[in-house]
Amino acid sequence: MYSTAEFRRGLKIEIDGKPFTIVEFQHVKPGKGGAFVRTKLKNLETGQVLEQTFRSGAKVDIPDLEEKNTQYLYQDGDQYVFMDNDTYDQLFIVEEYLGEAVSFFKPNIEVNVLFFNGKPIGVDLPITVELEVTETEPGVKGDTATGATKAATLESGLTVQVPLFIEQGDVLKIDTRSGDYLERA
Repeated sequence: MYSTAEFRRGLKIEIDGKPFTIVEFQHVKPGKGGAFVRTKLKNLETGQVLEQTFRSGAKVDIPDLEEKNTQYLYQDGDQYVFMDNDTYDQLFIVEEYLGEAVSFFKPNIEVNVLFFNGKPIGVDLPITVELEVTETEPGVKGDTATGATKAATLESGLTVQVPLFIEQGDVLKIDTRSGDYLERA
């Protein structure tokens, strides 16, 4: 069990049989009464965010979470197929558990699949991925003084705003946390 003194961002806890991750927390010590911890929690299964207050020193359960290092192979209908890098077993995960992460998938990318009680509930992507530009308008010479951007469609289907000098066929480094263009790879 975790105590409220061990709370930190990203800590995974279990409340009422559901897995949560701590998004924000704040220790509050009012002048009157006992100290407490105010938290903002995100449900790992549904993505729902809720605020909850715990008395200082309260205990919460440790969830039965397991992370497996996998490699994305291909999409089959509404399912995505991953290979466990340790056992070489194939895992079939429905798109609803993956959320927005699917827009960063390309074959052979390494991701960690998160399991709760043996059921896949999400993936942890690397911080950056390299994706090739499949479609973008040509940049006009001399138009770069304003720092203008244009839309570019990447090989995964994701559309990002990029500087005007980016052309079709360029490989870009994309931040998976925000979905923003970082640099050419």
